[in-house]
Amino acid sequence: MLDVSSQLEILRRGVDRIVPEADFIKKLERSVRENKPLRVKYGIDPTGIDVHLGHTVPLRKLRQFQDLGHTAVIIIGNYTALVGDPSGRDETRSALTREQVADNARDYLKQVGRIIDLDRAEVHHNGDWFGKWSFLDVLDLLRHMTLGQISAREDFAKRIAAEKPVYLHECLYPLMQGWDSVEIEADVELGGTEQLFSLLVARQLQPLRKQEPQVAITMPILVGTDGVRRMGKSLGNYIGVADEPDNMFGKVMSVPDEPMEQYFTLLTDLPTDRIKELLAPGVNPRDSKEALGRAIVAQYHGEEAAERAAAEFRRRASGADPEDIPIAKLSADKLDAEGRIPAPLLLKELGLESSTSNARRVIEQGGFNIGPNREPITDPKALVQVADGLVARVGKRKIARIRLV
Repeated sequence: MLDVSSQLEILRRGVDRIVPEADFIKKLERSVRENKPLRVKYGIDPTGIDVHLGHTVPLRKLRQFQDLGHTAVIIIGNYTALVGDPSGRDETRSALTREQVADNARDYLKQVGRIIDLDRAEVHHNGDWFGKWSFLDVLDLLRHMTLGQISAREDFAKRIAAEKPVYLHECLYPLMQGWDSVEIEADVELGGTEQLFSLLVARQLQPLRKQEPQVAITMPILVGTDGVRRMGKSLGNYIGVADEPDNMFGKVMSVPDEPMEQYFTLLTDLPTDRIKELLAPGVNPRDSKEALGRAIVAQYHGEEAAERAAAEFRRRASGADPEDIPIAKLSADKLDAEGRIPAPLLLKELGLESSTSNARRVIEQGGFNIGPNREPITDPKALVQVADGLVARVGKRKIARIRLV
């Protein structure tokens, strides 16, 4: 196990806060002295099925702890997901059913396994303990937090000031998250900056079981590919860890210049000096983004895939179609007597857009063209003459070769 100063140098990278830092140093010193790994907790609520790069920020920190010899403890929040984490939100989360949560959880670990060594990690579902609780157990937990503490939370305070509802079940969330730490005897818990309140609740609860209070380490919120809002699937500005290499690389290249340092620091293992070189004045931002794209794609798909994705992006950027154009089947029944189809419907049927309304917007914005001459289709009411083998393109990254069936 590395000495304390060496571990701190690694673990402080990209961190927003360590609370309390003095306790963290003491825990590390004892860990090194006794050669006993720290138990480092990270909880994930399976509210969706796509793990994106925003989720990987604390996961990558958890992997650093693993590589330093500490124990990664992953909590799959199948019960907290039924409540919904209110942290950083200006409204109540939509309720999920147990079936939805169970379906989501099945794929979560597969995606998390791209970052964490699951063979060296502990994985727990908090339903294993909360599912056995009686109503009296819930009441006992509620005795450890006041209404004043809950209403002082920044997110709740904002909603109350805006006269938006805060439901009582949401007030249970931080207590449940804190109790997870009691159950697994956490030394450290990782989370986003907006979760600090919930991370610190465990420090009130752990002494009830004569446990030393955990330390909270918060990570910055990763902005999405728009460079402004936090990364999220609902905002359409996310990069999924399961994205194909070409798609992943293309999304990285679309990120504005401003958040580049954050992406390099939080999403790659490149040394700080190398990051400074890549972001130095005079360096072409395109070259910096290529280095970033290669580093990110290589983590999830390997070095060869990263190089192929970079080469394919340059090829596409030059205006050429990819060598292997995906085939999209189109039923001939969708065509009129003259072999035509409305342009928005065509994009939806080919899977290039999720809905005809999205397709109409793309068409109006000039993002759709067809054929070897890239004939633009800008009228959403246009009828497209379809022949077998016709190539349709949306933007710079979506393309399909039509196969009539």
